[in-house]
Amino acid sequence: MKTLAILVLCSLAVICLTSDASTGSQPAGDNPAQEGLFVEREEASTVVRQKRAAGELSPTQLESLREVCEANLACEHKMDIDGIIAAYTAYYGPIPY
Repeated sequence: MKTLAILVLCSLAVICLTSDASTGSQPAGDNPAQEGLFVEREEASTVVRQKRAAGELSPTQLESLREVCEANLACEHKMDIDGIIAAYTAYYGPIPY
């Protein structure tokens, strides 16, 4: 196991050294690492994951909404008729995730 860890660390070191050598010939203005930590809002919005729409909830998230709604008989009845998302939104407001 120790041999595998040493082999992985050595391969990472080689990759880092070779990637630095290949980018060393670029002008300083083309290197994104030297530009700083701040980016434009449009660029950041493409990188940062957007909040998912209500219809794209995972099965675990839907189950947690269902458990909350089952405690209220009116919400449970609406859940059977209109669906879990409509029932939860009607009785408890916007979905928290």
